[in-house]
Amino acid sequence: MHTLNVDLGERSYPIYIGQGLLGQPELLRRHIPGKSALVVTNTTVAPLYRSRLDQALEGLRVETVVLPDGEAYKSIESLTTIWDALVLGRFDRNTTLIALGGGVIGDITGFAAASYQRGVHFIQIPTTLLAQVDSSVGGKTGINHPGGKNMIGAFWQPLAVIADTDTLNTLPDRELSAGLAEVIKYGLIYDEPFLTWIEANIERLRARDPEALAYAIRRSCEIKAEVVGQDERESGLRAILNLGHTFGHAIETATGYGNWLHGEAVGAGMCMAARLSELEGWISAADVARTRAIIERAGLPTHAPQGMTREQFQHLMGIDKKVLDGKLRLVLLEHIGKARVTGDFSPANLITCLDEFTSSAEPR
Repeated sequence: MHTLNVDLGERSYPIYIGQGLLGQPELLRRHIPGKSALVVTNTTVAPLYRSRLDQALEGLRVETVVLPDGEAYKSIESLTTIWDALVLGRFDRNTTLIALGGGVIGDITGFAAASYQRGVHFIQIPTTLLAQVDSSVGGKTGINHPGGKNMIGAFWQPLAVIADTDTLNTLPDRELSAGLAEVIKYGLIYDEPFLTWIEANIERLRARDPEALAYAIRRSCEIKAEVVGQDERESGLRAILNLGHTFGHAIETATGYGNWLHGEAVGAGMCMAARLSELEGWISAADVARTRAIIERAGLPTHAPQGMTREQFQHLMGIDKKVLDGKLRLVLLEHIGKARVTGDFSPANLITCLDEFTSSAEPR
């Protein structure tokens, strides 16, 4: 087991990464301060791992909310289901919410924890690669709105993140590839040697080699913990973690939540961000080709969805959370291994980029 720390002063917390962690009840119990817990999971994960969690929580008062699986259920209706269980169950302010699942479960459970009685305890147990390397770390929580992804939420840090890599054995191949998008992102924005390692080991990662996956998860979490420790509420540096996300969120909203997985949309979005970076004169055509190649080798799309227009992109990107004072800001690459957030890009170059990617669209 590897233990990392997210350094946020008195709100600092550990990230545990390793095999068989769900079989170590003391690891979870040390982070539950009260006598009650509400577990939130979904219909896919519950049959696989809920019984192990129940054993770990024996002796506490525990109830479980099982939500439908999918991005479409990251909604106000699902959030209300959790609130109802808390209110009707008379859970007090010392209760702990435990998110057992992927990014959707983690985000919505965290938001419920942030909002119930103005804030209760929260633990993340991510069961997908994407959640283990990205969404479970850093305290971003929320739900989707029909007009835009993750538009409603709060920053609310967990007490701990417990990433049991054994849960990846039951992850579908498509979900594994979606998680690799976020792994690749860390190399592109922060650590070129890590990207080189990913390029050399992408087949091992897709084959679920335990050693390769453990290193990829650990290094990804190290990078995210370092960035979040410097900028918890995304007032500056942390925004670089959104490389490709403004394009990707537009894809998810336009196609209907869940039709493209988040990582798939981010994969295509990173290709678009790389191309716009080239048009701005920041990176070379070879850098763009390198970006596209590793995303493609990860099993991810590199173009926009069929039928999506430039006008749709422009409209939906205009609703993105990175719009500030009416001006769209994007994460672009200064070079491989370094990104920056900027609103100072050519609108004509953005149009060129969008036209190229929508004219060569692909199904998913």
